[in-house]
Amino acid sequence: MKSMILKSGMALFLLLSFSCGGDDSPQEEEELDQELPAVFENFTDNVTVYVDGSFVVIETDDIPNHPSPYFAQSDARYEAYNGSNSNFKINPNSIVAQSITIRIPLNPTEASNKQATPLGAIGVSLNGVVFFNQYAGPNQPLTNEIDSFDQYLGHPQQSGAYHYHQEPVYLTATLGSDKLLGWLLDGFPVYGPVENGARVTNADVDDYHGHSHATTEYPNGIYHYHITDADPYINGSGFFGVAGTVSN
Repeated sequence: MKSMILKSGMALFLLLSFSCGGDDSPQEEEELDQELPAVFENFTDNVTVYVDGSFVVIETDDIPNHPSPYFAQSDARYEAYNGSNSNFKINPNSIVAQSITIRIPLNPTEASNKQATPLGAIGVSLNGVVFFNQYAGPNQPLTNEIDSFDQYLGHPQQSGAYHYHQEPVYLTATLGSDKLLGWLLDGFPVYGPVENGARVTNADVDDYHGHSHATTEYPNGIYHYHITDADPYINGSGFFGVAGTVSN
């Protein structure tokens, strides 16, 4: 993972303000000087992360760190489908490198008015692959689209953006099913489908697919999402917190 504390432009701004006798308030200086929390250092090397004011900025090429039948057969990362879905049918898309920038709140807060998740990226996993919600299209369930998920439960959409609607099984296999897997756009973390040695079910989480308590990475407690085996998989009725932005 490539990380930075502040954009160079912001650093120059601070230098000029000082040399010109700028009188930024202590609160403004504290916000600008915040360092990247150590928890964000867990991304793979295809991800750049830095703090920009009150946001953590995550830049990713969205390329998975595991094989897939959605790479070209001439690519060393190609792997024919070897999963357990007997109905698997590859879709016509191929994985293409993206340039995705996600801005999430550095200090996430609960939203007073919860917003539904959009189609497209709703968060990002630790290997830089984006999370999508539980729909194949506007209010369209994943029923048929699931059959195009590769052995790692991801697939690319029309522009080649690879993504997960469900558990990123390569990450849970390599990191652990109870581990931190990424964040949604509201800045709240996403954990795997196991907690305290038991498989998490939809009955264990709220309407937004999460709950609050201490975790290894957040010992003081935090709201966090859990991936489950059943719809809606990653997120339920929308973002629990105030969402940041995504652009590409």
